[in-house]
Amino acid sequence: MRRLAKVATLLVALTLALAGCGPDGPQFKGSDITGTTFGRDFALADHSGKSRTLADFRGKIVVMFFGYTQCPDVCPTTLSTLAEALRRLGPEDAARVQVLFVTIDPERDSAELLSHYVTAFNPTFLGLRGDADATARTAKEFKILYQKQPGRTPETYTMDHSAGSFVFDSAGRLRLYVGHGQDAEFFAHDLRELLHGR
Repeated sequence: MRRLAKVATLLVALTLALAGCGPDGPQFKGSDITGTTFGRDFALADHSGKSRTLADFRGKIVVMFFGYTQCPDVCPTTLSTLAEALRRLGPEDAARVQVLFVTIDPERDSAELLSHYVTAFNPTFLGLRGDADATARTAKEFKILYQKQPGRTPETYTMDHSAGSFVFDSAGRLRLYVGHGQDAEFFAHDLRELLHGR
């Protein structure tokens, strides 16, 4: 009898666990990292000079990406993809999403340069920057790796860096990690899931 009771308990537990994965639960394409203990917040300035933290964007879905303006491929590709994802959402849903581009190259990426760079992809995108220490702290909080690689001259260095996007829900909770190389519909799908109460 005890064995049957244990089996019944296990079956109930399994049923409840599977219920969370059913059609009523979120059907994300990206990696669901809900409940993670990293990526909790940041304290940086936006490209207009205003101090920003995650709380400033409460009520919106936030997509956060780390990169730099001199990046030859990964960064512009990701920002173009995110701009297309917002277009696919339509104006009403897109207005509820904030894309944040965090520079890992504050030495060259001035606020003015960031403002021209990110808004060229979408006028609502925001560039975020800090000094070297703030950049390092933020990267550590989000487990981002970056390293300067020398170029032909001191000014033409490149930056190796982790490539992926973090997605927060409207309550400011980190929910998803989307690896580099996903297309606009991939992002749009997961943004819709979060926008519509998943």
